[in-house]
Amino acid sequence: MDLIFDIFPILFLLFFGLIFGTIVSTMIKNGKQNRENNNSPRLTSEATVVTKRTKVWGDHSRTTYFATFQFESGDRLELQLQGHEYGLLIEGDKGRLTFQGTRYLGFERT
Repeated sequence: MDLIFDIFPILFLLFFGLIFGTIVSTMIKNGKQNRENNNSPRLTSEATVVTKRTKVWGDHSRTTYFATFQFESGDRLELQLQGHEYGLLIEGDKGRLTFQGTRYLGFERT
């Protein structure tokens, strides 16, 4: 019985440290990505919407939206979008994609 009370504080600290470490790591990663995007040039290029996908988080309470664009060179880029922007895109749409690093800024059909 004493062994359980001796081990519990150690397990609690390890669990807390793991959770705290994950949160800090995610914040650092997101901050780095935002800094890289802010330092990237804003580009506008002719592109085609190749595909769209969603990723559902948790108990179906949060959805992240993505679209893949293909440039005239054949290169592809997947960008995260807001839900209302995602709904306006149709696979096969052609137009001018504006982006900054991995940040979607807009798509204008032509």
